[in-house]
Amino acid sequence: MAETPMWEQVGTSFVQLYYQRFDTSRVELSALYTDASCLSWEGQQFQGKTAIMEKLMSLPFQKIQHSITSQDHQPTPDNCILSMVVGQLKVDNDPVMGFHQLFILKNISDNWVCTNDIFRLALYNFA
Repeated sequence: MAETPMWEQVGTSFVQLYYQRFDTSRVELSALYTDASCLSWEGQQFQGKTAIMEKLMSLPFQKIQHSITSQDHQPTPDNCILSMVVGQLKVDNDPVMGFHQLFILKNISDNWVCTNDIFRLALYNFA
């Protein structure tokens, strides 16, 4: 049996940690971003750890629970890791919604951090 590639191990561990922190203590997500990180949240752009955390902490719900449907990870030519996550989330008493999230992870001083983060709800217009 082949050993799991490093980028799969790192990507899977990051995704598990990210959503565990998001669901239980969003403030702890700060350690996963840098001052150069970028976030696109439903089309809104944020750059830097402070701006990203202000956005994440201002989200208007009390409880959230993510359920990961699938995740894919790839190495990039510049030694980063590209991670794509598809899943569902439940916010407060709202119906379950689908979401997509993309991360680029970079190793800085032996610590994997998120340099780029793109989030979209999976909302479809069938009209």
